[in-house]
Order: sequence, then C-alpha cells, then structure tokens
Amino acid sequence: MPYGPWKKKNKATKEHLVDNEEVSGGHAGAGSLGKSAVNGAGLPPPPANLRPKLVFHTQLAHGSPTGRIEGFSNVKELYSKIAEAFNINAPEILFCTLNTHKIDMEKLLGGQIGLEDFIFAHVKGIKKEVEVFKSEDALGLTITDNGAGFAFIKRIREGSVADQVKVICVGDHIECVNGRNIVGTRHYEVARMLKDLPRDKTFTLKLVEPMKAFEMLEPRSKGGKPGGDGKVGTGRSTLRLRSKGPATVEDEPTEFEEKAIKKVDDLLESYMGIRDTELAATMVEVGRDKKNPDEFAMALDETLGDFAFPDEFVFDVWGAIGDAKQGRF
Repeated sequence: MPYGPWKKKNKATKEHLVDNEEVSGGHAGAGSLGKSAVNGAGLPPPPANLRPKLVFHTQLAHGSPTGRIEGFSNVKELYSKIAEAFNINAPEILFCTLNTHKIDMEKLLGGQIGLEDFIFAHVKGIKKEVEVFKSEDALGLTITDNGAGFAFIKRIREGSVADQVKVICVGDHIECVNGRNIVGTRHYEVARMLKDLPRDKTFTLKLVEPMKAFEMLEPRSKGGKPGGDGKVGTGRSTLRLRSKGPATVEDEPTEFEEKAIKKVDDLLESYMGIRDTELAATMVEVGRDKKNPDEFAMALDETLGDFAFPDEFVFDVWGAIGDAKQGRF
C-alpha cells in the first residue's frame, strides 16, 4: 500500500481537537464540523476582548441555580468559566452534556455548541475500585475524553467482559489502571493500554462516577447507540471550540459533513476503541479537497501528527469521505 510518507515519526505529545474523546475521544455526540478550514488551528488564542460575545446558560447536572458564561475559546476555558460561575475547581468537571442533565453520550459536548444550547456540567461523584478478570481480548469498552485530561467510558458493549461487571458504568472517569494514574492520558492511549492488558489475568480499575441527584438515579446505561445522529440544539449556527486558535461561529454542518463525520467516528471506534466527533470532524475537513489517499495521509500527519493511525484506517477514512461526497450512504 503506497503510504511511505505516512509512516509515523515519534513526536512529543501536544494538544489535539477532541470529544471530546474525545477518542470515542468523543462523540456520537454534540460536536460536529463547521465550514472553516483547519489551517487556523495553529493560531494563538485571541485577546479576550476579541472573542465572540456570546452568552450561554449552564447548570451543574446534579442540580444548581442557572449560571451565565461567556468569553471562552476552547474546552478548558469553558470548564474554567463554569467552575468560576459555581465556585468549584475546574478539575472537578468530568464532562458536559447539551440540553439534558442526564448522562447521555449522544448529547456529549464536543467541539461545537449550538448558539441556543444549554450546558450541563457533570462533576466528580463517588470513587470506586473494581477488579476485572480479562477473560477475552476485548473488554467491550469505548473510551473518550473531555479535552482536559480525563478519559471516561462512553459505551459498554452488551454481553462483553465489562458488561458483566455491573459497577462499571457509562460516564465513569478512568482514574487508574493497575495502580497507574492515567489522568492527563489521551483516550486512544487509554484504549491501547486496556487492550494490551494480558488475557486471563485480573486487573484493577479506579473509577470516578459523575455526581447524581437522587431523582437522576436510574438503571445502568450501555451508552449511546452508534446509530444515533448526535444532533443537539435548534439554531442554524454553532460556536466551534478549538484547542488552538480562536473560537468561530459557523453554519450548521451540511448533510455530507454529518454523514462523513459519523462514518469516521464509527471507524475510530472500530480501529482504536475510541469515539471523538471533533477528531472525526477534523479528519473530514482535512480530506475534503485531497485528491488521493497519499495526499490525505500526509495532510493528516501535518495536522494530527501525534496520532499513530494504521494505514488501513487511513485508507478506510479516505474511502468514507469519498462515499459521503458521492452520497453512497
């Protein structure tokens, strides 16, 4: 396969666009692609007085008064603004959902927020430790991250090893694996770490579940279904958050973009065990005007150089973008 220029170089880790998960990380969730180009991603954040003057309403998901936040350009700044509004520490926030207080992975906040969306912040709740016997190669977990250093569980496959351990739930933050603290580790690295654990051995997970109000206690969820469209918000414009560069107000995604992003996000889960619609959106944006897989692979390396994507994955992503352009799914 002609991917010589794509072979990975070892580079120091740096920030990426996410879920979120956002490998998984992530979503079938709230983030999706707008129409501006990725080439602005390397710009420094603009001064506060030049950022979009947009005001969003927010609550803590387990219950709180309504707060108002503005003046943020990326997920970390968003968490800081929410923390300031409710007088909590930003690292207490595990993730946010849009327009629902429930732990709904289809409404997970990713790289875009509809201008009419209401933001619910899920904060740390009960800590728990569980021993898991890895009886199969795959645990059945899909991992995403919150864009600020916390990886968490986005989906549990029915009938899987993880599904048999009822204390493991969708939305749980994975804090430690076998005593190793993984806070700050990206979703794809956590997924690889879990995959590489030896079979027929027991390992230990330290988890932190989102805080719940009494009325929110409900049966354990398997997470969002892959077929969900992940749409949130009712407006035709969204605020796109970037880990680098200014936030931008953009039109809602086209039908091509929505289909391509969903397919690429499915491929991320299949190949890497993560879901991350902002990462998928970036890949679609990079591949929009590329003429062949090699050109696409080199552009991915320039834009997302820290990700060691398999050649087969790159080829399938290229094919998915082409199928979406031709309306074949």
